[in-house]
Amino acid sequence: MSEEKTNADVAALPFEAAMKELEAIVARLERGDVPLEESIAIYTRGEALKARCDALLKQAEARIERITLGADGKPTGAAPLDVES
Repeated sequence: MSEEKTNADVAALPFEAAMKELEAIVARLERGDVPLEESIAIYTRGEALKARCDALLKQAEARIERITLGADGKPTGAAPLDVES
């Protein structure tokens, strides 16, 4: 089975599922009891899962807005969240 086929489903995973699977892969690799070929395969999948999680976090970050307040302290609208500040 090709790497593309084994990782094709990653693009459809929700964040929580991708993170859970990534954590399981890290735990398996840290134990050190995985055969070399399988280690390579799950490491590659882990990279794909990490990329998926990063992309989903960036999408969520882009959607987060902060509420803007007027001089009277009442909400006047929303502005994009400036994560650098």
